[in-house]
Amino acid sequence: MKNELNNQIIERLTSFGLRSTGKENMDQGERIISLLAGSWLLYTSLKKIRKHPFLGIQGAAAGGLMLYRGATGACPVYKQLNIDTTDPQAINITEDITVNAPKDKVYAFWRELSNLPRFMKHLKSVEETSDRISLWTANTPGGLIDLNWNAEVTREEEGSYLGWRSLEGSMIDNAGKVEFRETLNGTGTELHIEIDYFPPAGSVGRGIASLFNGIFERMIREDIQRFKNYAEESDFKQYAGLSL
Repeated sequence: MKNELNNQIIERLTSFGLRSTGKENMDQGERIISLLAGSWLLYTSLKKIRKHPFLGIQGAAAGGLMLYRGATGACPVYKQLNIDTTDPQAINITEDITVNAPKDKVYAFWRELSNLPRFMKHLKSVEETSDRISLWTANTPGGLIDLNWNAEVTREEEGSYLGWRSLEGSMIDNAGKVEFRETLNGTGTELHIEIDYFPPAGSVGRGIASLFNGIFERMIREDIQRFKNYAEESDFKQYAGLSL
């Protein structure tokens, strides 16, 4: 049903100019979003142009640019930055960090997946619906749309390993694992973290993901590094029952 609806949207927008020019650097899902957002922005900007000429003209210009991007599939900004989302790549992130906190406390914090948005700003929420299943919601830059998916804990080794993966049919495919090792002095924890996002082919969700690939990846890397500071702050110590 979803694929049929997407095809209907694409066919309707094609009649308004969504055609191949041979110079596209945006995939079809992103083009649809640009057309819809550009139409809305142009409409609202023209309505306010009498009362607020400057803001109205600015908004209309931005709306026109988005319509151009959607109709032609060619984004001038992407061209300057050498970005091409017609074949979006998966986001693969690997980071190693060391925190000054006991391994069992760090593991317990990560195992309660609803804690992740405390330091991961790219996550709006993680709701644990059962012991192994959770509902994830990610923030996208600018707050244009939320990305939602259900994930399952796929492997768990108490105190040393935690792995998860999104369930089939999710808007975006996500997988991650964290390995926990005690530092040589026994007072800290070494974490090996791998997080992957795979835009599903042939869906509007893929277009949404490709739209934010560069920024989204940077957000996730910053989130992982942020845990080092978070694990040594009072909020974490209070959660873990450590002395302040």
